[in-house]
Amino acid sequence: MCENCNRREFLGTGALASLAWAAGGSLYAEEVAAQPAQLPTMPEKVRIAAIFTGVPVPCDRSWGVCEEEITQLQNCLKEVETKLGNVEFVIGRANSPEETVKILQQAGDEAPVLAINLCIGGLLRASKPILDAGRPMAVYSAPASGHDWMYPFRWRQEGKPVTLLASSDRGELERAARILRVIPLMRHSRIVAFVPLQGTAPACQPEKIKERLGPTVIIVPQKRFDDLLESVDMSKAKAEAETWIRNAKKIIEPTEEDVLKAARVSLALDKLMEEEKAQALAVGTCMGWLQRGFPCLGFTRLRDRGIPASCEGDMDSLLTMMLFWYMANIPGFQGNATFDTAKNALWTAHCVGPLKMDGPHGEPAPYLLRSHSEIGGGVVPEIQYRIGQKITRTKLVNLDTLLISTGTIREVPEKSVRACRTQIVTEIADAVKMVRNWGGGVVEGNMMTLLHRVVFYGDHMQNARHLTDLMQMRLVEEG
Repeated sequence: MCENCNRREFLGTGALASLAWAAGGSLYAEEVAAQPAQLPTMPEKVRIAAIFTGVPVPCDRSWGVCEEEITQLQNCLKEVETKLGNVEFVIGRANSPEETVKILQQAGDEAPVLAINLCIGGLLRASKPILDAGRPMAVYSAPASGHDWMYPFRWRQEGKPVTLLASSDRGELERAARILRVIPLMRHSRIVAFVPLQGTAPACQPEKIKERLGPTVIIVPQKRFDDLLESVDMSKAKAEAETWIRNAKKIIEPTEEDVLKAARVSLALDKLMEEEKAQALAVGTCMGWLQRGFPCLGFTRLRDRGIPASCEGDMDSLLTMMLFWYMANIPGFQGNATFDTAKNALWTAHCVGPLKMDGPHGEPAPYLLRSHSEIGGGVVPEIQYRIGQKITRTKLVNLDTLLISTGTIREVPEKSVRACRTQIVTEIADAVKMVRNWGGGVVEGNMMTLLHRVVFYGDHMQNARHLTDLMQMRLVEEG
């Protein structure tokens, strides 16, 4: 079934598992048998306790926030609720631990906290129940709103999940909400996975993923997908294939039959995610599917709709895509890295990626339909991403450390001639230094684990710092 499997070290474990599934056996019977009886469901909205700490001051004197400004801040919170859609603030005021407890009880056990300080000592008087409970807390402190801004990062050094946004820009309230919502959304997430899981050791253990980040991993037997593939409506598959062909800038190697097979796989994946009510997908057996259809077009469609999907069973990249989707509503381009120090550049290349890197409502990037670069058959998208775009390149490793760097896309080929089909060449701060510091000294594993990073449009360095504060992770800059 895997006649074309000749790809890198992936095949050292991936092909073995694929063949075991094809033979009707399982190398992972314990994981399949251990599926939880009750699976999480995604809430329509997540609650955030928005606590104004302390008491208001007169508008014309002292250190603090007056009633008029509190009203403006509350209006900002309402605007954030409307804009984000899946956040609900439970708003209250607290000048004592007892008052804080009442707001936390109203918000519920899972609610993280947005604390808005009003005066000198307000945060200090109200924060103890939040810190004692270990609730993630983002503190918004406007200039001259008191002196309590000095404490959040001290609490962070003590191991508390706290971050600080010290700014006159009330848009930081939206940033805080975007980042705070990641935590409860991860807890309610379901990941569908086809073994083998790959990546750093902790990321390949469903129980550790659940314990550290919250998502439930659902291991799906290969036969389940086989049955879904056989049940695909061929008229719908033809319509999907025609859409890919019609919208492509050019079709180079693939045949119509290649595209039709890939369209069938895409629809089968859609059906699987719908049936499982899952938010993310990792496929470690994709190389064993190739005779019946490449999954790459299906992965593109899923990511464009806001469903992170990682190929080669890469759980580190998948979890990274989930974090950034919940935070910023953007998909990621998971790919391989290679350097050109002569141009101070880092390439990222893979044979699959999202078309809508700006998010589901953004414009799709142009693409060619190509054969898979290393296999030489089938169909994959060669996507031409935006030249001049600032990007963030990152990956969560070991469930506790976020590797990160930024760059700017300087080159995108009109037609790739080597490496994986979709390519971006990004100018970075110091390519020579990054080559030496690749992995930041914190990641080990096979070639795929060391190689992959996920690229997102935009500079998310500041968001990432706040996110790692709240999720009690390390942030390591590569390069």
